[in-house]
Amino acid sequence: MKTTRESAKEEMHDEVVNNLNELLEKNYDAEKGFRKALEDSKNHGLKNFFKHQAIIRNRFKTEIEKVLHDLNAHPKLKDEFSTGTLHRVWIDIRTALSRNDDEAVLEECIRGEKASVREYEEKLKKTHFPPNVKTMLTAQLMEIKNTISTIKSLEDVAED
Repeated sequence: MKTTRESAKEEMHDEVVNNLNELLEKNYDAEKGFRKALEDSKNHGLKNFFKHQAIIRNRFKTEIEKVLHDLNAHPKLKDEFSTGTLHRVWIDIRTALSRNDDEAVLEECIRGEKASVREYEEKLKKTHFPPNVKTMLTAQLMEIKNTISTIKSLEDVAED
């Protein structure tokens, strides 16, 4: 039989693992979204930007997977047809209906990145991550916020 302390420690571990798996899935979806934006974009410079962002999100996934392994947990992705999949479908619809394809893709990327920021901030606020994990996730959050700023400036260029 477990002591109260052992149970609490196990619950905290499970909470950290579950939240990391959710962030892993968010990054999996974001990487796919940027790859989809890469396909949909007509502008060579935007294509390079989207490719770079997909690589960054792949790095985020790798970092989170390493932490999960360090915690003796296995990375788990939920159902393939997730919110991210719906978002990618929405990018397709918006792109098809838009007069300025690149601008529509950028708008959807901003929406997706803002959703990532909200999820990261919520998890960082509510979850008791180990200090090294909190530092890693905070750095990832800052990169996502920088991406939003960059996309907004690219959107201004796409409008011209």
